Amino acid sequence: MVLGIITLLVAIFSLLGLISQLKVKNFFGVGFAAISFAVFGWFSVRTLISVIIGSGGTV
Repeated sequence: MVLGIITLLVAIFSLLGLISQLKVKNFFGVGFAAISFAVFGWFSVRTLISVIIGSGGTV
């Protein structure tokens, strides 16, 4: 559960970085922020779903 929350925070910070890099028009930074947001966002959502629905949180 903690890992899902931490990766969700990283995804939120990546989204903020994506928005700030779009304002500056740094497209290299936009690419990395978009990839980070996609990967960490997907992983956090799937982890939280696994913990809530399945038996993923047995700690």
